[in-house]
Amino acid sequence: MSTAFAPNLSHVGVACFDIDRMIQFYTSVFGLHVTDKGPGFTFPFMLAFLSSSPDQHHQLAFSQNRPAGAVSTVMQLSFKVDTLDNLREARRRALNDGATKMRGLNHGNALSIYFMDPEENLVEVYLDTPWYVAQPHGDPLDLDDSDADIWAQTEKVVKADPTYQPVEEWSKDFVKKLKQTAR
Repeated sequence: MSTAFAPNLSHVGVACFDIDRMIQFYTSVFGLHVTDKGPGFTFPFMLAFLSSSPDQHHQLAFSQNRPAGAVSTVMQLSFKVDTLDNLREARRRALNDGATKMRGLNHGNALSIYFMDPEENLVEVYLDTPWYVAQPHGDPLDLDDSDADIWAQTEKVVKADPTYQPVEEWSKDFVKKLKQTAR
């Protein structure tokens, strides 16, 4: 009997200029820990592996091989949190550690902050909502508002969107689509 082919995205690697600064930022802001660091054998540059999970050797890998002057090719690195207070704490930590261009966006299906890390890579920290609306969707998000105001405004906006549905319904529909396309 064969098992279904279902790869899961496990980690991401980012080329950087200053590996020690990047390690400092991501350990300070996100509580990641360095699991290993050293010169590569097949990649002739310094590598570092970071994780916050005992089940994953690394969730984030850095390679100090970004050419001088090169712009970031990272579309975004995303971290998920469970509460609005966690989202506010991520904002506080990131700003305290030198993040720039901080902004909040309400996607309807998620509440997000976006900022640039020390090497101008875009980072997102987000919280899922119980609703689905088609993406892209982005309204301003002010984390200085109360939790009750943020949730009430989000619910009002998503329920006015013609693509709105509870996330459980969207998930059920997505499972059906997966089954239809399974080989």
